[in-house]
Amino acid sequence: MFRYIAFNWAPQAECQASRASELEATLSESSCWYRAFASNQLQVWVAGCSPGANQIYEMPSGRGVVLGRLFRRHEAPGVTTRDLVISIHEDAQVIESDGRTLVERFWGRWIAFLPSRTGEGRVLRDPSGALPCYRMESDGLTIVFSWLQDVLDLIRRPPPPPNWDAIAATLVYRRLGARETALEGVTQILAGELAGMAAAGPTPRALWSAAEAARAPIELGLPEAARLLRETTTDCVRAWMSCYDDLVLRLSGGVDSAILLGCLFVEPPTANVCCLNYFSPGAESDERVYARLAASKAGCKLVERNRDSAFHLSELPAPGRTPVPGSYLGRMGSDRMDAEITRAEGAPVLFTGAGGDQLFQEVRSTWPAADYLQLHGPDLGFPRAVLDSARLGRVSFWRALRLAVRDRLARHDPLEGIGQYITLMPRDVVAGVLHQPGRFVHPGLLAASDLPIGKLFHLSALICPFDYYNPYGPETSPELVHPLMSQPLQELCLKLPTYVLTHGGRGRALARQAFADRLPPEIATRRSKGCTTDHVADVLQRSLNLARDLLLEGQLVRRGLLDRQRVEVALSGRPCADQTDVPETHSCIGVEAWLRQISA
Repeated sequence: MFRYIAFNWAPQAECQASRASELEATLSESSCWYRAFASNQLQVWVAGCSPGANQIYEMPSGRGVVLGRLFRRHEAPGVTTRDLVISIHEDAQVIESDGRTLVERFWGRWIAFLPSRTGEGRVLRDPSGALPCYRMESDGLTIVFSWLQDVLDLIRRPPPPPNWDAIAATLVYRRLGARETALEGVTQILAGELAGMAAAGPTPRALWSAAEAARAPIELGLPEAARLLRETTTDCVRAWMSCYDDLVLRLSGGVDSAILLGCLFVEPPTANVCCLNYFSPGAESDERVYARLAASKAGCKLVERNRDSAFHLSELPAPGRTPVPGSYLGRMGSDRMDAEITRAEGAPVLFTGAGGDQLFQEVRSTWPAADYLQLHGPDLGFPRAVLDSARLGRVSFWRALRLAVRDRLARHDPLEGIGQYITLMPRDVVAGVLHQPGRFVHPGLLAASDLPIGKLFHLSALICPFDYYNPYGPETSPELVHPLMSQPLQELCLKLPTYVLTHGGRGRALARQAFADRLPPEIATRRSKGCTTDHVADVLQRSLNLARDLLLEGQLVRRGLLDRQRVEVALSGRPCADQTDVPETHSCIGVEAWLRQISA
């Protein structure tokens, strides 16, 4: 499990310097921590390094360090060096540009510590945000870290108290995208930001912005756009594969994971690849036929596992003490099997196709026509864009036309529709959260209302990174890699207009075209999409007694963040409760379980 801790102090303050020496001594006594960088007011420590996958990149000048995995942006296709070394020339460019060179000429999964000219610690989080980056104060020191429990063990303190406004926001938004976290005094460094380690320092500076990528559309013909998407995806997937000798790919049978498999096997794979498919009862929950087709085309091993049909929420391990509550949806029963299968295959890593729906635009809307109208006006291509949007949104041509004009003329709120389907929270609590979006919503998204409507919601779906750690068993879980969330691929898809990504009125149309020869025809032309809705509902039904005990007597109800009567109806098991949003209930259970751990 790859983690890091860094602490910054004022050397002229004797108490801070003394405390820093104490922390250094404690870490030095541990067999798992290694000092990656040290100056007269900053130390960086790392644990869980793995050559080629997670390592230390030293700056030749001694003026900083990069942790994680770096790839060069402009290496020849298919060329990836495991033992990348930052050159003296690159070192000078990084320092002179205040880190911008790292963002523009490298990509990957990394955190950089680049002290300022006066020596104060600064941290730069890579644009993909793959590695978490949090900051807190303790005894006058600023501590930057990836895994909170490491800090609590180091400073021998209990967790900070809950930030109740942020917890309410978690229930509304499901994810916190801004700098506040669910713990008082713990903040987040956002992806692409360069920030001083001291909380009282200057405002963090964005060296990379997903919104700016979305504001720079590139107009290409369909063949050229498909070629560029194919090459960029393949290069990113193959780069990640080069980090490992053995890997397991979660192969759902859908388009995205099949694209990953096609990229891994476009040439002889450099790693041993085993595919893993989960299925459960239900027409939309069993995709084995598609997974078998994809694995057969690639000539790769496929392991099939039944999602635990008797899984009960009591089997979930206690969540870790993390700065924000983590979700267990998608982990129910599969976590244990992930660990067993990757261990059996000798693989330290699990690849997933997470993010493909958002990235490649699997949507049902008429927004692409409005986007075309905003970028081109009512030219000769506009009727075709309207027809494609009518097919995509499953409405008539004339309705798609009216909606395109309306959406083009309106100014859009990126939070439009948020909270309207929440059933378990008092409406005034929801309204209170929505009244202060600047605290909990990514600032880049709030400032992006000038984007075309389709691109705005494309950005909204991609701006928050996926989880790197599994909060329900980090020590036993394999490392997670989501290759589709790589920086070069995100940048490209944000720049490609939505009407190109969905041309012909099909979700993920450009991706289907780009990889048509690498996918079984049954997957390339597939209209259906698998889901675990029945499995998620069945688990809740089996766990109603536990859910009642946890929620009805829990802190969320006592604090008024949940409406007790609505929770009682949702957990009654009666047919009248069927309209309750089951994922919302699971989300509340996860937050309540997290609160118990934080308060323990």
